[in-house]
Amino acid sequence: MRYENPVLPGFHPDPTICRADGTFYLATSSFEYVPGVPLYRSENLADWEPIGHALTRESQLAVHDAGASAGIYAPTLRHHDGTFYLVTTNVSGDGHFFVTADDPAGEWSDPTWVDAPGIDPDLFFEDDTCYFTYHSGDPENPIRQAELDVETGELGDAHTVWTGFRDPYVEAPHIYERDGTYHLILAEGGTHAGHMVVAARADEPSGPYEGCPDNPVLTHWGLPREDIRAVGHADFVRDGDGNWWLVCLGIRQRGPWPRFHHLGRETFLAPVSWEDGWPVVNSGDPITTEMDGPLPGERRPDETSIERTDTSFADGLGVEWQFRRHPDRERYETGSDGLRLRGGPETLDEPGAAFVGRRQTGFDCRTEATLTFDPGRGEEAGLAIVADDDHHYQLGVTRRDGRREAFARLRIGDATDVIGRAPVGTKTDLAVTADGEEYRFLADDEQLGAAATRYLSTEVTAGFTGVVIGPYATGRGRTCEAVATVERFVYDS
Repeated sequence: MRYENPVLPGFHPDPTICRADGTFYLATSSFEYVPGVPLYRSENLADWEPIGHALTRESQLAVHDAGASAGIYAPTLRHHDGTFYLVTTNVSGDGHFFVTADDPAGEWSDPTWVDAPGIDPDLFFEDDTCYFTYHSGDPENPIRQAELDVETGELGDAHTVWTGFRDPYVEAPHIYERDGTYHLILAEGGTHAGHMVVAARADEPSGPYEGCPDNPVLTHWGLPREDIRAVGHADFVRDGDGNWWLVCLGIRQRGPWPRFHHLGRETFLAPVSWEDGWPVVNSGDPITTEMDGPLPGERRPDETSIERTDTSFADGLGVEWQFRRHPDRERYETGSDGLRLRGGPETLDEPGAAFVGRRQTGFDCRTEATLTFDPGRGEEAGLAIVADDDHHYQLGVTRRDGRREAFARLRIGDATDVIGRAPVGTKTDLAVTADGEEYRFLADDEQLGAAATRYLSTEVTAGFTGVVIGPYATGRGRTCEAVATVERFVYDS
């Protein structure tokens, strides 16, 4: 059956997957964004429905002071004896922890903390024993393992289970059992062009593990001009028919050489077969945007490649919306007239800015917002396209020389520039249209300028997240007196 990659486009890195009662569940990293760890479910592995987030309360997630691309790294999602476990690392907080839930679409527990160094924790259950495997941060003993008491979070004695196929900074360990053999799947080569998936196996979950003679079992290294690159950080799952599948992160490149990516690391799907007891990904061929495989369920009959959301905010903020770090909730209000934003003194260059966004999931897209705003001097509000604090574009409305005007502003590293202005009324229709290489900024159908997507790419920012688009407001040094109302927000990709 045919399906399209990525199965979760846009900023969805480090995917982890499990199956429970015939349904697949998937989670990804969230870094400094709140709420943390988005969750999805699917009946066929190709069509994914958002169901919420695992980390929705400040008691679970502390990223107030998290830098760009810090916060929550690489979760592992597992189901055991009727309970869902999600283990992850807050690199801006107290490290490893896990939360639990009976229903992943419901409330998750407060954290149980695990005292171990490093990142990328994995849970593997064998009868009454839980094995905690993690990247230790020690290049001489990178992948360590200990037994975990899931009631208390206490660890037993740790030992090294893998020192790397060719990279001492090997990460993202996951353990699976198949026909009495235990398989260790890992990531090596960094998270860009050299990214790869390697495999090892053992007779016991604790090892010793021997490497696959055909490692790496997946990489797009050596394919510099392919659209899909940097595939790695994989997790495996078995469907109800006994077929095995892999989800992994990857990037879609754009532009002339040197190529770049700005949508972030996305989630890809590939079938896995077995030869001589070793995994073979996609019959040994590269992952492509159009794939065939024995999906375990029918595709949705209305499935298309087009995503359109038309938001009035009457019912609040849906699961697609996220904040950068913990928001001041008093600055955001939803109701029948839309989303009301009151900007604080912080700009988008600073933590704490009033901004809420959704992932950009397609290269060709259009974002629209109807904004009612009567700014005082220095106040502004509008749409922002954000990669991080130092790299973002704004299409806003402000007051200058006593009149309301729309403007397009670029922040690229140390440089800031306004590239266009136009007078507007109290109500303004803002729009940002995009293709793979350019954003265009329009106010009341008048184009104010354009900017390259390249300058919001990971190759420029060196970050782990992708572009997020949404409304913002700021008083640029003081709290706004005027309230900005976004009556309608449309994303069409």
